[in-house]
Amino acid sequence: MRNQAIPTDCSLVFPPDPVWVRTAREAVRTLLVAAKGDELADAALLLTSEAVTNSVNACHSKGCTAPVTLFAEWIGGESDRPRRLRVLVHDEAPGLPCGQTPSSDEESGRGLLLISAGADSWGVCTDGPGPGKATWFEIGLRDSP
Repeated sequence: MRNQAIPTDCSLVFPPDPVWVRTAREAVRTLLVAAKGDELADAALLLTSEAVTNSVNACHSKGCTAPVTLFAEWIGGESDRPRRLRVLVHDEAPGLPCGQTPSSDEESGRGLLLISAGADSWGVCTDGPGPGKATWFEIGLRDSP
């Protein structure tokens, strides 16, 4: 049997609608499964959900109907065992996301707090070929003891 290279990236373009959060999460899950990165699944899927939800909500609140783009890729490590997963979610809604400190009874407003707590690194960038911004995060596989 031939040693097949694992997929190193995936992308998904979708309308800014909450029904697409699950599809975005499943795209990242598929990339994780293909690379045997199961130990990152819980964190990666939660953070993906938060980043995509933030973009969708920003689009809704600012009247932006341009598509949201998710891009996920493995970086670093060996070709048969990548070490870090980077996920980037781009939208064209004006303005930058800002962290909130919601009260304990509020149901939303914790997305960036969760991303900052769960990611090894993260940020927001406005560089790119068009308008808008991207929220990104990276998480890595832990070395075995």
